[in-house]
Amino acid sequence: MSDRGGLVHIGCYTPATGGRGAGIVLARRDPVGGALTVLGTAAVTDSPSFLARHPGLDVLYAVNELPDGTVSAFRVAADGGLTPLGVRSTGGDSPCHLAVAPDGRHLYVANYGSGSVSVHPLDASGVPGDHTDLLAHSGHGADPERQDRAHAHMVSPDPADGSVLAVDLGTDSVYRYELEPASGRLVPLAPRLRTPAGTGPRHLARHPDGRRAYLVGELDATLTGYDLHPGGVLHERHRVPASDRTGRVHPSEVSVAPDGRFCYVANRGVGTLAVFALVDDQPPRLVTEVATGGGWPRHFARADDHLYVADERAHLVRVFRVDPVTGIPTPVGEPVEVPSPVCVLP
Repeated sequence: MSDRGGLVHIGCYTPATGGRGAGIVLARRDPVGGALTVLGTAAVTDSPSFLARHPGLDVLYAVNELPDGTVSAFRVAADGGLTPLGVRSTGGDSPCHLAVAPDGRHLYVANYGSGSVSVHPLDASGVPGDHTDLLAHSGHGADPERQDRAHAHMVSPDPADGSVLAVDLGTDSVYRYELEPASGRLVPLAPRLRTPAGTGPRHLARHPDGRRAYLVGELDATLTGYDLHPGGVLHERHRVPASDRTGRVHPSEVSVAPDGRFCYVANRGVGTLAVFALVDDQPPRLVTEVATGGGWPRHFARADDHLYVADERAHLVRVFRVDPVTGIPTPVGEPVEVPSPVCVLP
């Protein structure tokens, strides 16, 4: 894989789902100062709401969050340009997240609207094939509006043992699977994790030590810490509020710093990035909350000592420098205008 450390791709909602974007935006970042310069639209594609890269090839994948969901693959050029490689149906409604297996041979997609997970084989060039499995979750949660049925929101393959966690907002669950590589099918593993009723689990972040994980509840505004065991078995340790601000709080993204000392949570509604200190077996401790410059920080990503926060409704990407000692992000320069940004991939 070529070195493209200075390039950033940004997925944007398009008019197909009420957004203002045209597809995937290309930007260049200053690796020293962190400043972001928008270069233009790299690919015109409908509502690429989440992006991921192949671990060993110059290939980028995007979900197209549509009623008839698709996944699109692109060859990444040295200058960051994107050449289409193929589009496949995910077999579900409104795919919102995807991840590539650590060995680069399969792609997993979470279909939010239909509450299902699809599996796509990847050939030697990284091109996805038709799905080899489509596993639908069933049930509902306590919230009659947001949890009327299953809503798969994230897929997280384990980098070590190949198991897969699927976070489902609608059923207050984290499902566990094991992939059969030959058939490309997912084998359910019991038991699945059931969160407290009304949690609405959205995204999960693995700690770099491989033994812990942190889950945000979109509906109850919580951050929950778990012990993570082989096969994706989760045991709850601590549960804390995702924000200390008043008003409606809707956590979106969660991430653990590369050194494992801090956890970051983006909170929509109050427009903050919450910083939690992670110390041994203690509960996550809220250090501070930093305003993101808009009220709807949908996603953020880290590159070196900088965080890039996509604020969907403010149509901005804000750059922060992270203090290596305190872990606290500080805004760098002025936010960059990007229409309906929902995913940042440095």
